[in-house]
Amino acid sequence: MERLRKLWRGRTMTFGVPLLLYLIGGSFGLREFAQIRYDVHKLHGKKLNKTDLNNWENIRGPRLGEDSRSVQKQQREALRLKTQ
Repeated sequence: MERLRKLWRGRTMTFGVPLLLYLIGGSFGLREFAQIRYDVHKLHGKKLNKTDLNNWENIRGPRLGEDSRSVQKQQREALRLKTQ
């Protein structure tokens, strides 16, 4: 009993075992997160393949000093005039 208590309070149980659990658990966790990352990347690639990259229009966003609503209003007006 005393020997077991001494082993439990030793440096191996205090530092070694938690370190090994952390390393092994971390490798499994990284594997799962990496698999999610690759699945999302594959899904994003499929989504890009479905889009038509030959027909696109460059839309300018608002600059720092501009109000985004006024820029959007101007863009909608220009689009409306273009389609008429």
